Amino acid sequence: MNFPLYIAKRYLHSRSSQNAVNIINFITFLVIVIGSGALFIVLSGFAGLKEFSLSYTNTIDPDLKAIPKTGKFFSITPEQEVQLSKIKGISFYTKELEEKVYLSHRQKNHIAYIKGVDSSFTKVTGIDSTIQYGNWSINNEQGVTGIGIANLLGISINQYRHPLVILAPKPGKGNTSQLTLKTKPYNELALLMSGVYVIEENIDKKYVFAHLPLVQALLEKDNTEVSGINFKISDSATGDVLKNEITAIIPNVIIKSRKELNSTLYRMLNTENLATYLIFTLVLIIALFNVVGAIIMMILDKQQNSKTLYNLGTTIKQLRKIYFLQGVLVTSLGGLIGVLLGSLLIGSQLAFGWLKITPTLAYPVQFNLINVVIVLATIIVLGILASLVASSRISKKLITA
Repeated sequence: MNFPLYIAKRYLHSRSSQNAVNIINFITFLVIVIGSGALFIVLSGFAGLKEFSLSYTNTIDPDLKAIPKTGKFFSITPEQEVQLSKIKGISFYTKELEEKVYLSHRQKNHIAYIKGVDSSFTKVTGIDSTIQYGNWSINNEQGVTGIGIANLLGISINQYRHPLVILAPKPGKGNTSQLTLKTKPYNELALLMSGVYVIEENIDKKYVFAHLPLVQALLEKDNTEVSGINFKISDSATGDVLKNEITAIIPNVIIKSRKELNSTLYRMLNTENLATYLIFTLVLIIALFNVVGAIIMMILDKQQNSKTLYNLGTTIKQLRKIYFLQGVLVTSLGGLIGVLLGSLLIGSQLAFGWLKITPTLAYPVQFNLINVVIVLATIIVLGILASLVASSRISKKLITA
């Protein structure tokens, strides 16, 4: 048996004759448990918030999206569409046409975007699952709006007497002052709302979904002009390979993944997560000064025992290893218990949702094994450093004093 490890484990279970030392050891262990548990809970909370923040992108954004290299629109011919449908790994694709428009309803106005989509849009995205009331019915007479727009303009579904009026500037060049009084500088479209979706506050105020040919006519585009193509890829497909195949067919586009479409959001969430981890790690570093003090107190308390072991042939290196291992065992055990307690707390939140953001929405958390590894690795590494500092106090002069 490893002699230093055997003695370290004996010291771990034994109580000191000095009550103050026992209290210090207990407080040190408690600080490690609380610190590691808190770090795990915070990381799990941020993982849940990240998943919650990105959930709307999984609903409205496709796996891959083709956008124009220059300008706002590009053309796709029927021959190119046939070639796209033959690419292995693409389950579905859908075309869209998006432009900023002016919305008017019963003397209330709002600037938003109209997004023309075809019948395959719901196969590529999960937008139809976000309908709050009404249904997803897109045709030449009906569209779907967000609840933010609906609230701002006082829109309800199937308002035949008061449809939503959409105004889009006419494309072309020239000075609008040159237009005659009989000529309007915009195209106008009246649209009934068949449903209202709820995704995220900014998106709910941003989009009105309508039939693609209808939007192409509103914007005076032909049936080959679009602003984007959305792709649903199969689970076995590789995104980078598909990007190359798509651009080989449509060279005037850029292909972006869902993550690339929301790169700013991903970067912000990852930065916040890293900053939180570093802050809590700093708190743990400060807390682990207690480990250094506790080990030094133990060294002084066990000075007579150390002297006996030294006289029996134990080397200074072995004595240092005893207290080093004791510190590592204390921090590792405290970290493990802290993670277990944190896991129980996170598990109860996932199961029962006892902590609420709103009366109907539980605070989002997520249990990830990677967070368990991160917390245990952090606490063990810091424990090793603290134990090295404390055990280095063992010297021949101290033992023989």
